[in-house]
Amino acid sequence: MGPSKYRARRSAPRGNGSGRCSGSLRASLAAISLAIACFLAPTGAAHAQGAVRSVHGDWQIRCDTPPGAQGEQCALIQSVVAEDRSNAGLTVIVLKTADQKSKLMRVVAPLGVLLPSGLGLKLDNVDVGRAGFVRCLPNGCVAEVVMDDKLLGQLRTAKTATFIIFETPEEGIGFPLSLNGLGEGYDKLP
Repeated sequence: MGPSKYRARRSAPRGNGSGRCSGSLRASLAAISLAIACFLAPTGAAHAQGAVRSVHGDWQIRCDTPPGAQGEQCALIQSVVAEDRSNAGLTVIVLKTADQKSKLMRVVAPLGVLLPSGLGLKLDNVDVGRAGFVRCLPNGCVAEVVMDDKLLGQLRTAKTATFIIFETPEEGIGFPLSLNGLGEGYDKLP
């Protein structure tokens, strides 16, 4: 059964396929996890923290310095909320690791998602795959993928993106997300 058709509206950004990690990448991801925590409020709603550095189409670059970090961390962020379900929203966070060697996409989905089903992604109505959830926080469950050049290229050229969460194995909720400004915003990330 395909995803339910929920109209989504853009809202101010609010607080992201899971790949396998090597030991050094795992350590880098742990540091990035701390940095991303500044973009995820510890409340029921995932409000993005940090100052808006710039706006690129429907995306914002937000920057903040996490506690104990040596430098500022910036991320490209967009959030959508289902119009008929105030508790169903997604926040997509795209960032480069501090060492500039990896590109990450984190998607924060609402609590209550079916974790084994993962997070689906369709670009221009073509199934790109699923990302596994890596952890749940008080404000939502996080799916993460290390983006390769192929996925980044697909995101730059696609017209539409739909992220899909599952509440049951048969019921998916599709969240259309604008890709307007993603490429330009990504290029401006420090």
